[in-house]
Amino acid sequence: MRALFLLPRILLGGLVLFAIGVMLYGVFARYVLLPLTDWLDWDQPNFFWVEEVGETTLAWLTMIGAAIAVKERSHFALNLITHRLSERTRAGLHIAHNLIIAGFGGLIAWFGYKLVLLNITLTSPALEMSLGWLYASTVVGGILMALFALDAARRPAGPEHSFADVRE
Repeated sequence: MRALFLLPRILLGGLVLFAIGVMLYGVFARYVLLPLTDWLDWDQPNFFWVEEVGETTLAWLTMIGAAIAVKERSHFALNLITHRLSERTRAGLHIAHNLIIAGFGGLIAWFGYKLVLLNITLTSPALEMSLGWLYASTVVGGILMALFALDAARRPAGPEHSFADVRE
């Protein structure tokens, strides 16, 4: 189970490095290679694929990053009255909160799956890759969100993640 929690972070780091490399190549090709090939009267380099790869990478970064944020409870939370509730009620809220997040992740995965099926035969203009790869990010991200939220729901809210962060 620990590998399941570590793998998305490693994948996210790799995707960030990959996206930086692709975008740097796009800038280099546009502002260095293109003028150089014009000056030397050579064929222009084809770098139009950079935008498609960047968009797909950004979608995967966003969905995997959102799942990691669910795992690490790094999304914004505002605790107004929960510090006045009993410990048992706060524990129930913790479970309900994570079950709602898991349901939302499942909904994202389900509709993402429908989008994959709908767009799997369509291809991108430059790379001619299936658009199913773009929408598969919602399936993977939604499943990871649901798994991480279910894992958080079964664990008690520790003091670092307690709803009792706000004191009188």
